[in-house]
Amino acid sequence: MAVVEKIKIGVCVMEKKVFSAPMGQIFDRLQAFGEFEVIHFGDKVILEEPIESWPVCDCLIAFYSSGYPLEKAEAYAALRKPFLVNELEPQHLLHDRRKVYERLEMFGIPVPRYALVIREVPYQQLDYFIEEEDFVEVRGMRFWKPFVEKPVDADNHSIMIYYPSSAGGGMKELFRKVGNRSSEFHPEVRRVRREGSYIYEEFMPTGGTDVKVYTVGPEYAHAEARKSPVVDGVVMRNPDGKEVRYPVLLSPAEKEMAREVCIAFRQAVCGFDLLRSEGRSYVCDVNGWSFVKNSYKYYDDSACVLRKMLLDAKAPHLSSAIPPTLPWKVNELVQPSEALTRQGSGINGTFGQSEELRCVIAVIRHGDRTPKQKVKLKVTEEKLLNLMLKYNGGRPRSETKLKTAVQLQDLLDATRMLVPRTRPDLESDSEAEDVEHSEKLRQVKAVLEEGGHFSGIYRKVQLKPLKWDKVTKGNGEVEERPVQALMILKYGGVLTHAGRKQAEELGRYFRNKMYPGEGTGLLRLHSTYRHDLKIYSSDEGRVQMSAAAFAKGLLDLEGQLTPILVSLVSKDSSMLDGLENASIEMDEAKARLNEIITSNAKTVDCNGSPEYPGTVDGAGLPSNASELLSNLVKLTKKVTEQVRLLAKDENEKLTERNLYDIIPPYDQAKALGKTNIDVDRIAAGLPCGSEGFLLMYARWKKLETDLYNERKERFDITQIPDVYDSCKYDLLHNAHLNLEGLDELFKVAQMLADGVIPNEYGINPKQKLKIGSKIARRLLGKLLIDLRNTREEAISVAELKNNQAQSLSVKIEKEDAEAKSKLFHKNDEIDQDDDDDKETKYRLDPKYANVKTPERHVRTRLYFTSESHIHSLMNVLRYCNLDESLQGEESLISHNALERLCKTKELDYMSHIVLRMFENTEVALEDPKRYRIELTYSRGADLSPLEKNTCLHQEHTLPIRGPERLQEIGSYLTLETMEKMIRPFAMPAEDFPPGTPASFSGYFSKSMLERLVNLWPFHKHPSSNGR
Repeated sequence: MAVVEKIKIGVCVMEKKVFSAPMGQIFDRLQAFGEFEVIHFGDKVILEEPIESWPVCDCLIAFYSSGYPLEKAEAYAALRKPFLVNELEPQHLLHDRRKVYERLEMFGIPVPRYALVIREVPYQQLDYFIEEEDFVEVRGMRFWKPFVEKPVDADNHSIMIYYPSSAGGGMKELFRKVGNRSSEFHPEVRRVRREGSYIYEEFMPTGGTDVKVYTVGPEYAHAEARKSPVVDGVVMRNPDGKEVRYPVLLSPAEKEMAREVCIAFRQAVCGFDLLRSEGRSYVCDVNGWSFVKNSYKYYDDSACVLRKMLLDAKAPHLSSAIPPTLPWKVNELVQPSEALTRQGSGINGTFGQSEELRCVIAVIRHGDRTPKQKVKLKVTEEKLLNLMLKYNGGRPRSETKLKTAVQLQDLLDATRMLVPRTRPDLESDSEAEDVEHSEKLRQVKAVLEEGGHFSGIYRKVQLKPLKWDKVTKGNGEVEERPVQALMILKYGGVLTHAGRKQAEELGRYFRNKMYPGEGTGLLRLHSTYRHDLKIYSSDEGRVQMSAAAFAKGLLDLEGQLTPILVSLVSKDSSMLDGLENASIEMDEAKARLNEIITSNAKTVDCNGSPEYPGTVDGAGLPSNASELLSNLVKLTKKVTEQVRLLAKDENEKLTERNLYDIIPPYDQAKALGKTNIDVDRIAAGLPCGSEGFLLMYARWKKLETDLYNERKERFDITQIPDVYDSCKYDLLHNAHLNLEGLDELFKVAQMLADGVIPNEYGINPKQKLKIGSKIARRLLGKLLIDLRNTREEAISVAELKNNQAQSLSVKIEKEDAEAKSKLFHKNDEIDQDDDDDKETKYRLDPKYANVKTPERHVRTRLYFTSESHIHSLMNVLRYCNLDESLQGEESLISHNALERLCKTKELDYMSHIVLRMFENTEVALEDPKRYRIELTYSRGADLSPLEKNTCLHQEHTLPIRGPERLQEIGSYLTLETMEKMIRPFAMPAEDFPPGTPASFSGYFSKSMLERLVNLWPFHKHPSSNGR
């Protein structure tokens, strides 16, 4: 028999690349076919010998790495004309990011929106480049922070992300992995680099995940997901020290992009980075020659695809069919697959081992915050009126909002000039109004100076013109000018160090208790892309930061909150902000509440009909509310006077010497990541946090003034929650100031607030239901969508599993044979429908995943909001069966839970409502009992600051109460019942905008689901270990 000459594969690559594990694995497999001889050139030949003496080969593998003579390799290829796996000339493009983007655009491959800033010399001034506080502008193209800054030189891996001041500002530097770090956050860096040429591009929110795609020829693409360096910069590694990456499925559009990248750069073996953002995919980097690490299945595929490619090029007469048994399979070690513990049962009792957790939905109130504040003053000063005109486009009758650092700095500069250097003696004959005006200006100045620089969204100013005059200009024209305006400064309401700590601890609690696996279960699911997590927040800074701190605890992240916030939290103010829809009903409730309290009407603590505790108007108000109100005013005056004296002392000390020479100003930006108290400020006898005595006095003085109008002899009961809020804050954070009577004031304020706050959201159950359904309508609609999507997804898999269980083993064999014959068409094998559900982004690829249960998938949706939405949602859950359409239905909540809720006066910071959905896999698909809903809630940090708890006072942090059941133990709330009871109050799915996933559209096509079912170990015994 004639000996067939082997095809020579020349490997003209630097030795450090040749001897990498993936290259070795793939070359060993290629040689095992018996058709190839692999010739390694070696560094000495490549660098020192002339090309004429290089080995002659049929096929050449050559690619650039550091120190590689690419031009020399090109000359060799021109001389010997071997078949090139990766063409050499296009590799020059890969060193220049702008050329990479140009080539991608030329082939119609989506890239992020970008602009180029090219400098001939460092720090060159460019007339087309503008940098402002929160954006850069390049030739008229504006990039708002967060944006990305990449050096044009692709060999420079120092990439910066700049964050908006509204999220705390700062910059994160991404770099090649050093140890377990891949990025560092620099909170003080706010200006972009100017020493070189850069690409500026939009920051694409990807849910904290990057996707790396690896092609082997245009018809084969393998994708792996990893934790993005933009989150906390800590590299996830397995016990062997390797970075954790998991194979994920590509959509049809992404597979076409992989094919186009391969063709555009004429690189058969090519790696590139994919960003998945808001339902679309973009290529943001092309790396050239790249192989996957630690995947035997991928090594098999690559060897088979390369074999076919080389045979087609140099020996088309030979068959490229894959043999029934791959030649290297005989001696190959089997990769151990990793096990997962069985799912746990619910809080409401044990429902058997056949239940699987499918979905966790939580609606969570923000953490501990500083009291919200507002200053109103009428201004006539020309500097302030000119400032208003400067920022409203010169329109004399238009109001202006000042929020950015530049705007607030302008206002501060003007205010500093207007505030008198000395305070007039308050006992003198000075005009009272002038004194009050000066004090308010002083307060504005103090608020604007708070923190040393402007960061975070916790200060905003409105200027509204009130009066105008006609002014004749020099040229005789008459114009209108404002002569008086109303200034409204809103500040405070900032998440405290305690709030950050509470949110992080609650995130840790969820990680350890809400998911299977004793604390490691969630991280395991999340790292293997079987956990679909989305976090939503309202527009308020304290709510956003609570969400970021919670995510930090939930996912065991490290570092500052700003990058976590920008990477993982989506804002949805229309769903989680605002009371406008129910403002009329809430005003009616407050008016009736005022009538009950001030008329000495007899009120009740917590009673009503036997079915519904608290059904009378104003249930929960103390019987002596009118008497308590008078006492509240008296005690508020007592505390305010003490704070006035402290403010006076502070002013005298500041006149003598600057106290802040010793204690630096509180830095709000640097505080974003802190969860402990500022010991130096406490030791110096200053208030906790950023508040000075002047602002503390302004806070109490405003409460005293607003609570009772002495001239009109009228109480304002809407101030009761604010008095309670301030009391609780100062008892917790400023106990070291020893304000006499504060604890007594707190007790009185608490009794009144416990009655007032729940009744502001409805004076009786029917009104509570009406107000609750108006405020939470959109949120309720989204919760139903979440539950329905989870059910549809589970049904899609379960139906195919049931249909094909009988012939599973036969089909596996058949599929494996087909896979081998069509291997180079991997893209066709995992075809799937385009997915309209923008929330579904990352799916584990079961063929390549070293995981026993790739089918396990848990959906988590977290909604961070304010007190109003927590009360509203709870009221709908409590009273939904009072609606006319649901007459005769039982409440979603048990009688015991209703009684407990009636006694629960406050849904405090970090209070939350949790819905968990379980699937019973042993119940028929059509049986309503297939899907069970478990409802729990927590009152949050509902503990009195008067508790004698040393830890509490050392750390200024109230602990969060554990979950309480809303159903009886052993009761069974089906998804069907839950939907029926909630649907009348929820926004219909069709009313949501197109971007919202109104229904589960099926991430996989039918054929893909069949393929998954065949690959998953459904045939194993249900109690098998590793489920």
